[in-house]
Amino acid sequence: MIRKLVSKKELKSIYGVPYCPAHIARLEAADQFPKRITLGACRVAWVAEEVEAWIEERIGNR
Repeated sequence: MIRKLVSKKELKSIYGVPYCPAHIARLEAADQFPKRITLGACRVAWVAEEVEAWIEERIGNR
């Protein structure tokens, strides 16, 4: 199974997540946002499917 990964930049540009990197890190620490995957020393990403599920959950909770 091939999974699409989402970069920090794509969180905002494609998915419209309006949070700064520091706030995303706080949400991750509080288990309120999908956990990141470390790809290298300076590169992280999120599984697109998990980000989409997080967004759908937010829409469902309004």
